Order: sequence, then C-alpha cells, then structure tokens
Amino acid sequence: MAEPFGTVPTRRQVLSAGAAGVAALVLGACGGSSGESGKQDLSSKKSGAMANYAVGQQFKAGGPLTFSMMILSNPAYPYNANWPFFTDLKQMTNVSFNPVVVPLSDYNQKRSVMINGGNAPMIIPKTYHPDEEQYVAGGAILPVSDYVDLMPNFQDKVKKWGLEANLDSLRQGDGKYYILPGLHQAPWEDYSIAVRTDILKQLHLDLPKTWDDFHAMLKAMKQAHPDLYPFSDRWSTNGTGPGANAFFQVISTGFGTSAGWIYQNAYWDDAQKKFVFTGAMDQYKQLVQYVSTLVGEKLMDPESFTQQDNAAIQKFSSGNSFVISTNAQTLVSDLRKGIASIPGATVVKIPVPIGPAGPVVRGETRLENGISINAKAKDNKDFVAMMQFIDWLWYSDAGEVFAKWGIKGETYTGNVDDGTFKLSPNVSWGGLNPHAPKNLQTDYGFYNGVFSYGGSTALLNTQFSPEEKAFQKAMNARKPLPVPPPHPLTPDQREMAALWETGLTDYVNQQTLQFVLGRRPLSDWNTYVNGLKGKNMDQYIDTVNQAYQDFQKKHSSVSRAEGRPAGSSMASHGEGSLPCEPDGLVARVERTSGAQSAAKQ
Repeated sequence: MAEPFGTVPTRRQVLSAGAAGVAALVLGACGGSSGESGKQDLSSKKSGAMANYAVGQQFKAGGPLTFSMMILSNPAYPYNANWPFFTDLKQMTNVSFNPVVVPLSDYNQKRSVMINGGNAPMIIPKTYHPDEEQYVAGGAILPVSDYVDLMPNFQDKVKKWGLEANLDSLRQGDGKYYILPGLHQAPWEDYSIAVRTDILKQLHLDLPKTWDDFHAMLKAMKQAHPDLYPFSDRWSTNGTGPGANAFFQVISTGFGTSAGWIYQNAYWDDAQKKFVFTGAMDQYKQLVQYVSTLVGEKLMDPESFTQQDNAAIQKFSSGNSFVISTNAQTLVSDLRKGIASIPGATVVKIPVPIGPAGPVVRGETRLENGISINAKAKDNKDFVAMMQFIDWLWYSDAGEVFAKWGIKGETYTGNVDDGTFKLSPNVSWGGLNPHAPKNLQTDYGFYNGVFSYGGSTALLNTQFSPEEKAFQKAMNARKPLPVPPPHPLTPDQREMAALWETGLTDYVNQQTLQFVLGRRPLSDWNTYVNGLKGKNMDQYIDTVNQAYQDFQKKHSSVSRAEGRPAGSSMASHGEGSLPCEPDGLVARVERTSGAQSAAKQ
C-alpha cells in the first residue's frame, strides 16, 4: 500500500511497462521461474548459506551476518533501530542490517546518487519499476533474474500464481530483469471513491454502479445542496495536476485508458495488437470530457487538482463535501474519524464504478515495488546467504506474515490461512484497536512498507474488515486486462524515448488540466493532438512498436517451440484469486509516476 504523507518529490516517467525483454530464452521451458546462477561458480559465495534451503523452510544463517541496506524512514512511523522487528528478525535468521536510513522526501534522489556514485548498500528496496532502468546500462545493479534459482519461495509463487508474463514486463533488452518485485496472488484495487451514505439515504439514492450513475448522484447532491461542491478530492500531490492525481487513476481503467498515477504514454491496445499514445486516445478524450463535465457543472471542486490533502479532508469532515477518493485504511483513519462529529453521518468505499470499457481491472497490479541489488553483492562471500534471506523475508509465507503482523501470541493470535487471525487487543493498527497502548508500526516496526508487501489472498484479508472483503470480492469478479507485452528498447532507442517522454508527459498533464478546468474547450482537441505530434508523439510510439515487433520476430520461433502462438506472451497461466499490499495508510499509487513512487514508500 502506499502512504501519501507530506510533499513528495516527482520524477519523469520512463517508457510504459519499462523495457520488457527477452523472455523464454532466459527463463527456460515455462518462463520466469528459473535463474542462470547454476552456470556460474558460486562455491566461494556460500558463507552462512543453508545447504538445503527450500520452500517453507525457516532461513537461519550458519553464523551472524550483516547486510548493508537502504531503509526508508516513513514520517508516519520514523525509523527506530530498537524496534522489536529487528531484534526478532536477528533471533530468527541470524541476520542484522547495516542501515542507510533515508527520509521519504529524499529517498528517490538519495538512491540515485548512491547507486550512480558506486556506494549504494547491497540491498536497495522500495524501487518502483521502471526506476531501475536508469542503472542497468552502467552495470550498477544486479540482473536478479540470473539468481532466482537461489530463491525457492519466489520461484514457487511465480509458478503457482502464474506470474511469468508479469515478470516478462520487467525485462530489459538483454532478456533479464533487475528488480525483485512484490508478488500478488491476483489483480486487485485498493483505491476507489468514498460516499456519504446518509446523504444518499436522505435523497433516496442507491450507490452508483456506473460512472453515469456517479454523475447523476452528484447532480442530485448539488440540487439538494447548491452552495457546495459535492465532490472535493484529495491526493493531487500538492498541485501538480491530473498527472499526479488519484481520481484519474481510479476512473481511467473503466474508460479503457490510463491516467493520473498510472498514466503512461504508451498504452497497449490488445485489439489492434500494438501500442498507441495514451494522451491522444479517443478513450482518454472521453475521460477528460467526463471530468470536465463534473467540474463545469460545479459537481466537482476545481481545487481537487491543486489542494493539499488536509484541505480536502477538512471539507469532507465538516460536511462541505460528500464524496472523496479513498483507500481501505484512509476510509477508517481519515474519513470516518473526520465525520464522527456530524450526527448520523456514515461513509462507505464503493466498488469502482464501471465505465465504457466494462467491468475490468488492470492486470499489472499483481506486481508491486521491489528490491534492486548492488551488482557488487555477487562478489561477497555471503552472497548466496543474502539471496536466501531475501527470499525468506520477502517471499516466504512465514516471512510475509512476520514482516506484516509480527510474532504470534505477542502482536497477533490465530492463523492467516484459516481465517482465525486477529490483532492482539493491546496493539493498534489502521483503525483496529484504536485505544490500544501500543502501535504495530511505531512501537514494533512491523507492517513497514520497506519489508511488507505482496502475498496471498488470505494474507490480504487479514488486514480487512468484512466490508472491505466484500469490496475486494466485487472487484475480483471483474476481468483482468492483458499485461502489456515485452518491448525492450535498445540503448539508443531508450535515450531518444526518454527525451521525447519528458516533453510529451508534461504537455499531456498541462493540457489535461486546462481541459478539465474549462480553460481550454474540448473543441480544441485536434489542435492539442497536433501539439503532441509536434513533440514527437508519432516518432515515440513508432519506436515503442518497433521494439515490440523486433522482440516478436526474434522470439517467434521460441513461442512456436513452446506451443504458443507467435506474438503471445512468453508465458500464460491462470490469474489466481486475489493479492495483498503493505502499508495501509497509504495510497496504492502505481508504479510509474514519481508522485506515486514517492507516495507509496
């Protein structure tokens, strides 16, 4: 999960879906689950490693080990070296950290400076694809796909949950991926819209099921309360516009495009089997027109795209608005807490309304931020042990439960898999046990976004109330959209694409804001598209499609050998049932925009 706390830095987006690379040639017969370290001599790199480490086995090093690691200090629970998390982890695994502690606001910049300067720690978590791409050419980070055969839990979840195609989307031109992502059992959404249900009851309205219903609901609220904006939103990343806006993310999938936190310039059109430029799509225009209508009819507060979060929450809490973006935890910690002083006020998070694209969810949500590893780590004598440790803490069932909830009998009781899990009454988290004397994050160090993300449906459900489980069930019934196929760029292509993307992304963001605020009429759309062409839109999207086509030509013989149609994903398996994410008080802001990347820490 992702936490939108304070002012967060932004970064330029790189190519959509990253440079996804050569798949099955590296992966073997079924893709993604095997590495290549067996071809390398690691006999001198096994200090402290377990000889027969396997799925479900507790990792414990043969002697005390210390790994250098970059650790983000979240302002919601600032780093504390004395957290029981570290003490318990050392007792269980014989591993401790030499931490490089960095505040949230400086994390992305500090990471870049250290990696480029050659003095980064060995373990570099909280890396959002495609952030890692900038470090590949210089050889500063490890091609981790070469070493996943040292990680049985990682391999097991990839195979069991059918995540090979998702991992393909991370591959670079050399066919390798350089980040170990968080793994989710199936697509899932956390972000949606919160609605004051007592107002709906007063107006004899049902919960909106479609975006047309949503529009009609706001109109009814406006008619009953003409002096206010019924919808005043948060998470605009302090005024940087629609490109860093949560509502645009929430609405875009239903309109058949991407926007806001998940905006990427290249969008995979599965019907045409090619990439198209997102900001020029008819579907993007339709989305912009819809939001522009909400603003123009004074149903949506125009300050939604510029105001600080606290201002939006205050309007909702004081009864000056009735609708706001939310996720599972902020529904409880911000919104219900905020309206507690309004007699009879109630609020719920509704399933994301369905748009013209039908009942769909994004397939990419099955991967989360992940870990990059300093390339120098492979030269250390304890390299194998480090990979086993990472595999246990971040990818084993036991490690995931520990990182999230702590120690059974101390911070929680019951079991994850049989539904008996319960947070201990003397521990609070995310609105649970609000009057408990201890907090799971600030006092214990568990449920820290550096260590806790990914997991099974059962683990996900431990953090949710019955109403949130119902929300997840409704969303999980929707059809996952195809994951964009690999389209690895050459170094020269990537350099040019990055230059084009800067101007294109800025222009889309700026002009989208002008359209939705009514400062530029929708009749100017064709002129806007011509402006994109003037900023090399066609050259950019041609480059992306050329990379995709080159990949298909190069590997069509492999596809045929494996019994797949040429042009299909390098691996295709069932979708599983439903995933999980870490930090609760956070925005599940997606991977590619800098606003998201920083906010999710």
